[in-house]
Amino acid sequence: MNIGKTVANETWKTINHGSHVFKAGSAADFHTGDWRSNKPVWNEAKCKQCLLCVPVCPDVSIPVNADGKISGFDYDYCKGCLICVKACPFGAIESEDA
Repeated sequence: MNIGKTVANETWKTINHGSHVFKAGSAADFHTGDWRSNKPVWNEAKCKQCLLCVPVCPDVSIPVNADGKISGFDYDYCKGCLICVKACPFGAIESEDA
């Protein structure tokens, strides 16, 4: 690839290639929850610890502790999709504006 000189109609040769992965990454490396517009709020009194919300969370934002229970959300990664609100049969997760 000739990146140094550009000739008419050959400008495309100076453009960097897209879709190249330069190193492996993980969502754990980036706190992406700060752009959410909705926020799930956990109500401990209503929660029956059925854990139905955990597997539906696409961002793994509902951590399960060593006792096999949830204790809230990891808002560093939660995108506010509110799938957990729909999954909870007990109304223990509600939505609020972020």
